[in-house]
Amino acid sequence: MRRVVSLIVLLASICSISLANINPAWAANLANGAAVFSANCAACHMGGKNVVNAAKTLQKEDLQKYDMYDIDKIKYQIIHGKAAMPAFGGRLTAEQIEDVAAYVLAQADKGWK
Repeated sequence: MRRVVSLIVLLASICSISLANINPAWAANLANGAAVFSANCAACHMGGKNVVNAAKTLQKEDLQKYDMYDIDKIKYQIIHGKAAMPAFGGRLTAEQIEDVAAYVLAQADKGWK
């Protein structure tokens, strides 16, 4: 019985160490997202606004209202574009798209401050 308990404790320790060391490269890089946003999005979306359609901003409330408060939906729109927004799928890498989408959500959560 003691051996079983020791084995369980050992396995739990290994699992907790593995989870604590999740590869940070998997996480979005918000600094890179900010740079990509500045270079590609800020002309129309400076400060979370929308110069083409003032009702559809990148503010959290508007993203929620238009069912866009979701990283996958934001990535889809970045890749494919919509209405006056051009598609960036051929111009940005998957990593840049992930980073800028995460940046948009992070900024929306902070009220673009």
